[in-house]
Amino acid sequence: MGEGIERREADGVIELRLDRPDKKNALTGAMYRTLTEGLAEASSRADIAAVLIAGNGDAFCAGNDIANFLSGPDRGTEAFGFIKAIALFDKPIVAAVQGLAVGVGTTMLFHCDLVYAAPDARFVMPFVNLGIVPEAGSSLLAPATLGYAKAAAMLLLGEPMGADAADKAGLVTAIVPADQLLAHARAKAAALGTKPPQALAATRRLIKGDPAALVARIEEEGRLFRETMLSAEAKEAFTAFLEKRAPVFQRKPENA
Repeated sequence: MGEGIERREADGVIELRLDRPDKKNALTGAMYRTLTEGLAEASSRADIAAVLIAGNGDAFCAGNDIANFLSGPDRGTEAFGFIKAIALFDKPIVAAVQGLAVGVGTTMLFHCDLVYAAPDARFVMPFVNLGIVPEAGSSLLAPATLGYAKAAAMLLLGEPMGADAADKAGLVTAIVPADQLLAHARAKAAALGTKPPQALAATRRLIKGDPAALVARIEEEGRLFRETMLSAEAKEAFTAFLEKRAPVFQRKPENA
């Protein structure tokens, strides 16, 4: 379909597979654009009932490709376009998650309707560690889904959550053996296509609720994200990441 994204279509489902396994499916601007285009196509076609998002290799998604994100001319424009597209998408989304799901690899899952995870799935939202703020509405959706305490551990400390904990917390629909994960997710996505479409769509809208608060939060996060990206903290965090060293953050004196 596009560089870094493998597209498959069957049983009324468009499958978008992140296909950059050597980089643990870290997302580039081009990949974000392709994912957004795939969602738009699925939304416009009456014969498509659902979208399935999965990843090739041993990881689901390692988040943004940091070097690409920092050097890209639009500095995240494609990423925010995808975030808005998945947040407002009008059909069910199924996800199959194995291995690492970092940053947007986790936050996109809050917008998925059914999330199936392999036992080795590991969910991480390390935004604060990078000197930035959460995105994709996760500052609103994580506490609502996981409870405040678990969300705070993930968003303030950057602590990872394993598959079992994610299942208990409500982020994951079910844990599936790794060798059955994709087939299981495909079967569930295809099953959505057998449901009466109008009733399915109406029920989904009721479950999701009014999107106004979510859209407002995504906009607020986006504004703060862009501001913090320009901060000294973010510069140090990203530089340390690329140099594979621990970051050193400067604290101002209390009376400064």
